[in-house]
Amino acid sequence: MGASALTPDLFLQTTPAPSEQGGLLNAIAGSLIMVGLAVLLGTPIGIMAGTYLAEFGQGSWLAPVTRFINDILLSAPFIVIPVVARATGDMLRLIPNSLHEAAAALGASQWKIVTLVTWRASRAGILTGILLAIARISGETAPLLFTALNNQFWNTDMNRPMANLPVVIFQFAMSPYEHWQELAWAGALLITLSVLGLNILARSILRR
Repeated sequence: MGASALTPDLFLQTTPAPSEQGGLLNAIAGSLIMVGLAVLLGTPIGIMAGTYLAEFGQGSWLAPVTRFINDILLSAPFIVIPVVARATGDMLRLIPNSLHEAAAALGASQWKIVTLVTWRASRAGILTGILLAIARISGETAPLLFTALNNQFWNTDMNRPMANLPVVIFQFAMSPYEHWQELAWAGALLITLSVLGLNILARSILRR
């Protein structure tokens, strides 16, 4: 990887045409938008699904079906929801029954027990699951090739093709242009460092 790939222009310019110089700014912004939207939409659903399986699904026919579907979706590495749901359910099941019984003895309703006791007691584990889900989806290329596509220019409209780091790396790494190859290496380094940072943060939170 050439030194030019790590210059400040990497973060200030959009992806270039074959005969031009450029950077990865639009791809970085596009990836942040997509990952942020996936987390905002998928995390609440995953937490609610995991909470239902751990706290409310006993004896219900819907709980085994939900668990089965979630296990199937876990094999897809580009979906946030099943990872968050599994982490939430596992963490909530680790909470001692004595906490539930003590809260119930004080007259707390079931939803108060969940929101004020079990969620608070397992928040570190749930947050760790969210961070690991983000790290898992941030570098996936295959789904973005067919959904987000790619865009050489700056675009924040998700109804149109949007640049993103995984697809840029995939396309630029196979190109015959040296500058594109340098940008592909730089993009791979950015994703690697981001995923490493998220994993370190998740482990530090879980250890506490």
